[in-house]
Amino acid sequence: MIQKEQIEKAVAVLKAGGVILYPTDTIWGIGCDATNEAAVEKVFALKQRSDSKSLIILAGDMNMVGRYVREIPEMAVTVESLSDKPLTIIYPEGINLASNVTAEDGSIAIRIPKNEFCLELLRAFRKPIVSTSANVSGTPAAKRYADITDDIKTAVDFAVDPSCEQNATGKASSIIKLGLHNEVQVIRE
Repeated sequence: MIQKEQIEKAVAVLKAGGVILYPTDTIWGIGCDATNEAAVEKVFALKQRSDSKSLIILAGDMNMVGRYVREIPEMAVTVESLSDKPLTIIYPEGINLASNVTAEDGSIAIRIPKNEFCLELLRAFRKPIVSTSANVSGTPAAKRYADITDDIKTAVDFAVDPSCEQNATGKASSIIKLGLHNEVQVIRE
């Protein structure tokens, strides 16, 4: 029951353009509506990070991915379905997103999380959510809620209850970049 309440509160904050602190399938994340430019600016400010760097976003499934990518490379569905650990795929051209969430070349990094809390949150919100590590740029990423500094905890509009943390790997996802002609580049293993 607590998870349902936490998701409802998080969705209300996301819809209002706020920033949340939430558990993912990898590490704790700072998130916002990936289609809201002002909300994305808040995330960059909180992380003290240049907005010239792109952000990873979470999508609930490949159908959601399809609404935010101009063209899905043929191999993306196969790669996503075969991955047994958290995998972020960089797609060639993001669409219908805040302009400050995509990379300078227009590409967008998207992960379909492998835990129930994130999937339920994405289903309830019905849009992609920014997922960047819960730390100030240049400092260690927070693997667990206890690792998150107080300045991050107090800077967000809503922090999900730590009891919702489940099945997190405690490490960042693997990242690959896919091209439209089956090009594959490993960015992070």
